[in-house]
Amino acid sequence: MGPHSDAPGLLAVGGDLRPERIVAAYRLGIFPWFSEGQPPLWWSPDPRMVLQVADFKLHPSLRKTLRRFLRTRGCAVHVNRDTAAVIRACANTPRSASGGTWIVPDMQAAYAELARRGLVHSVETWRDGVCIGGLYGVRLGRMFFGESMFAHATDASKIALAYLVALCRRDGVAWIDCQQNTRHLASLGAAEVSGAAFRAHLANTVDAPALPAWTDDPGAWPWVLEA
Repeated sequence: MGPHSDAPGLLAVGGDLRPERIVAAYRLGIFPWFSEGQPPLWWSPDPRMVLQVADFKLHPSLRKTLRRFLRTRGCAVHVNRDTAAVIRACANTPRSASGGTWIVPDMQAAYAELARRGLVHSVETWRDGVCIGGLYGVRLGRMFFGESMFAHATDASKIALAYLVALCRRDGVAWIDCQQNTRHLASLGAAEVSGAAFRAHLANTVDAPALPAWTDDPGAWPWVLEA
């Protein structure tokens, strides 16, 4: 549907959430997003919100918070330690702008299966053995499609995003798909690109050779802290 419709960016209704269908959709810049009681809805917004990792804004206050976090005993950022729990937390954390969640049980199950196949990754902020924030998304070739994030402590999701940016910069992943425009993402450097530009970028990245599995690597931090 066009930009002046009641549902701009909506391309299709129905189908299923088989991993193969979801991956095929992402390769074309399409993602599922729907509420409880609805059939799967498939979207491709135009314009598209993207964080080009070179443009990530590590504001001085966040840099200070991040350095303090990394010095604090019991604090760490982990990759894929408990992706299913991160997905559940993203679904269950209240959103100020919405009374519900689009990460319905079928979506949780689908993305947990993609995680088992090595296609969904989570970046998690931990303190004293508890995950206090994080994010997850789909990685294909040299493209990362961000899905959702949550925070149960101040700046916990921003810390996870900073580490994701570090991993992306280290491994040549230039763009993080943010799907839709929000003030929060814009404050961190994300900006809109046209749908055509987004699809052109995908054509050059999703078929790139698979990257090594992301693991905990404190040595990645300089890619964001010293940039």
